[in-house]
Amino acid sequence: MGNTFKTAFLLTALTLLLMFFGRYFGGQNGMLLALAFAAVMNFISYFFSDKIALAMYRAQPVTREQLPRAYEIVERLTQKIGLPMPKIYVIPTESPNAFATGRNPKHASVAVTHGILGLLTDEELEGVLAHELGHVGNRDILISSVAATIAGAITMLASMGRFAMIFGGMGGDRDRRGGGLSALFMLIVAPIAASLIQLAVSRSREYQADATGAHYTGNPYALASALQKLDAYSRRVPMQATPSTAHLFIIQPLLGMNFGNLFSTHPPIAKRIERLTGRPAEFMQ
Repeated sequence: MGNTFKTAFLLTALTLLLMFFGRYFGGQNGMLLALAFAAVMNFISYFFSDKIALAMYRAQPVTREQLPRAYEIVERLTQKIGLPMPKIYVIPTESPNAFATGRNPKHASVAVTHGILGLLTDEELEGVLAHELGHVGNRDILISSVAATIAGAITMLASMGRFAMIFGGMGGDRDRRGGGLSALFMLIVAPIAASLIQLAVSRSREYQADATGAHYTGNPYALASALQKLDAYSRRVPMQATPSTAHLFIIQPLLGMNFGNLFSTHPPIAKRIERLTGRPAEFMQ
């Protein structure tokens, strides 16, 4: 329940930030216009995100005959938990990773890289695939789309506000200049705050998918072991990924760059392992 409550709290905070910021700069009409524009952009992304992400990483669809190992694991898990069978894809890269996408369980796809298939044992691969099915079952694509829409509207309002300040003139008396400084401060701070909340939503969903995946398999140690291996190997063979799709993967790609936790789409691997096993990551075999 903790992560679900945290996600709801973060989305509420994001909405309140939009309402406050929108009223401050654009009035109600400006806020609704930015929200509508962001909603249209993200509506398109929501319906086509699976096709975009799969095409971006040159993912190839595979049949049961071509990839019986992963196919049978996913089939067994979906039957156990009552989810429709997703489409299975393989990404032609040696960097070990996986992601799930699709707007709902009926339109879901699970993609694994060549690298992850060679690296993990059957139990570990089951843990990873259960994590990805956790994202599908928890409707995380929808949640992240909502967060992206609200954060996008705030960023758009900031752009509108900057243009208004540039073309509306910066002159005037001392009070107006003081107001201009506070407005300028808000124009910088609000989009950063929105982005940080959006990233926090993403991290919350990763913890939730870990917990859901461990619940599906009844074996949290297998997923913890997989995460440890993936973390080590993905540093040696980093995944070439775009910032807009980095949140989809089980291990944060972004070319192996180490961002501070605040600016990360994923929680630290050590913390994920600790939550799964109840003990520090260094005690994992």
